[in-house]
Amino acid sequence: MSGQELNRRAQKILHAIVAEYLDSGDAVGSRTITRRHELGLSPATVRNVMADLEDMGLLAQRHTSAGRVPTESGMRFFIDALVKVRGLHPREKEEIRARISAPHSGDVVHRASQLLADLTQHAAVIVAPDPDSLRLGQLQFVPLRDGKLLAVLVTSDGRIENRLVQTDMQLDGRRLEWIHNYLNQMLAGMTIEEVRDRLERELADDQSRYDLATAEALTLGQKVFNEQIERTADVVVTGQANLVGADVAGDDRSAEVRLQQMRDLLRTLEDKTSLIRLLERTRASEGIQVFLGAETALGALNGSSVVAMPYGPDEAPIGAIAVIGPMRMNYAKVMSVVDFTAEVVTELLREK
Repeated sequence: MSGQELNRRAQKILHAIVAEYLDSGDAVGSRTITRRHELGLSPATVRNVMADLEDMGLLAQRHTSAGRVPTESGMRFFIDALVKVRGLHPREKEEIRARISAPHSGDVVHRASQLLADLTQHAAVIVAPDPDSLRLGQLQFVPLRDGKLLAVLVTSDGRIENRLVQTDMQLDGRRLEWIHNYLNQMLAGMTIEEVRDRLERELADDQSRYDLATAEALTLGQKVFNEQIERTADVVVTGQANLVGADVAGDDRSAEVRLQQMRDLLRTLEDKTSLIRLLERTRASEGIQVFLGAETALGALNGSSVVAMPYGPDEAPIGAIAVIGPMRMNYAKVMSVVDFTAEVVTELLREK
């Protein structure tokens, strides 16, 4: 349903009802609307419009004598057509940028996840970039015993990965230093896939094969980057405790049912595969996405909302960030924070 299909008066009343419901969680009556919102309408007129909105499936009445609450369809209309996403204050932007940029406190993804959980008081989920899409910052070899080397990879987002390499080469400190300098000068700034291609091309070059030092460096590099590692995508989840006690199941559910749904929700946040599947839909879409209840395709999130945004280059996003909370969340604030956080994460990864 588009905004044009609902007249301006009905839109104003629906907006007022959703705003009151998000604030209190209670059913909203016509007198509350006329008392708190300057609509210039009588309670009787508001009641008539509320009845029309109920017939359209945008509102529901839990009890005969009670007011109305928005349905998922009503919430969807509110988010798509009525919610006004406010811009963040410069001080808020400075705080976000400073906290995500802070050195010596984990990588960019973990800092961003903790920030989102703190600012929204909901759970934050970030799917970290595919390691093959990250760029190499630095490569270092550490000699071990029995002809083994520990290859230490530092990626563009500050993460460190260690790989064990077996070699028959007799490498002293001076030769290792030369190999470090040679490979880093050649490969730094490339994606892992680009690194593999470059090493393969260089090893195929006759000059490289006949230069012993170069051949050793390239062979070691190929041993490191040709290793196929089965990875489970890195999913960072923060702020699960914020969901405890949140109204994720609805006011009309029993305490036992709500407790079971909370358990299911927390289990879902531990299931990386489900979270990746949900956020992959965000990576394939443009701009910020809001999934309400059943739209998530995850049963445990039927009473929840997900606000998500891809990050990375517009033409090829490399990850996604999301906030998961109750249906009753401050969408304007959460959408603003998620949007700007994704922008900052993108900038920092690009700079690195």
